[in-house]
Amino acid sequence: MNNLEPLQFHHIPVLSAGVLEYLTFAPDRPARLIDGTVGGGGHSSMLLERYPKLELLGIDRDDQALAAAAKRLDFASSRVTLVRGNYAELAAITVEHGWDSVDGILLDIGVSSPQLDCADRGFSWRQDGPLDMRMDRRSPLTAGRWLNRASENDLIYAFRNYGELNSARRLAAAVIERREHTPFARTSDLVEIADQVMGRAKPGKLPHPTLLFQAVRIAVNDELRQLETGLASAVELLNTGGKIAVITFHSLEDRIVKNFFRDAATGCICPPKLPVCCCNHKATLKLVNKKALCPTAAEVRENPRSSCAKLRVAEHL
Repeated sequence: MNNLEPLQFHHIPVLSAGVLEYLTFAPDRPARLIDGTVGGGGHSSMLLERYPKLELLGIDRDDQALAAAAKRLDFASSRVTLVRGNYAELAAITVEHGWDSVDGILLDIGVSSPQLDCADRGFSWRQDGPLDMRMDRRSPLTAGRWLNRASENDLIYAFRNYGELNSARRLAAAVIERREHTPFARTSDLVEIADQVMGRAKPGKLPHPTLLFQAVRIAVNDELRQLETGLASAVELLNTGGKIAVITFHSLEDRIVKNFFRDAATGCICPPKLPVCCCNHKATLKLVNKKALCPTAAEVRENPRSSCAKLRVAEHL
């Protein structure tokens, strides 16, 4: 089956209690929320149910996710606008739909369980399927094409920086050697390279294919650059007192969010020895939770994939 039906796109929203705790709105006044990674609509449905005057602009690159969101959010369809797009394009999307400012923004970064569980999408090394990995299936760049065409330097950079793999050079060499006689086409081809170069991971460590697949997925979807762009656009759209909540699933994403929030929440950035401020830098955000919120043991038991999730929240000054 090449396409997920909306009913199959069942996704348990992670850290939902934290999202409800921090993304709050006045119950008797209209408010606007952007869910930049609406997915199957899990987080948004809870917020729309709690706040009857809340309007939602839901954005996602995945057409299957949007179909599922439309079904899940049908109870509030008059308050919901769904857009196929990338949250890195928040500024353009909001203008196009007549929104010049918002009261809340939610970003749930990374790949979802339905995407992982569908072999045809190629996100998981645990199932054999085509090497696709595109969040937006309109893109011509699949994981297979990237692996078959990327330069050695690009391969090394992605494996080292996106997968944090010490074997980046040997992996790149193995990829190039293989593709010269057999192009990459299946997820099993990439698993074979991981096993060939790195062997089995030590007990307690992530399996090596997990990190390799993460590196390729991030490269194919340009995820980290888009996160940086999306965060900058989001802050510009927030009303005073509006909050931005970001859920991440690995250290690369979390580091970007943590550093962005920290820098935006910092006032003067002059060297400490200067007697007076010369930078005129002013804080635009206030950290709501200085330490990332992680799932409870109960949530991890219910949804093991939530174990790596972290929620950071900031308020616009």
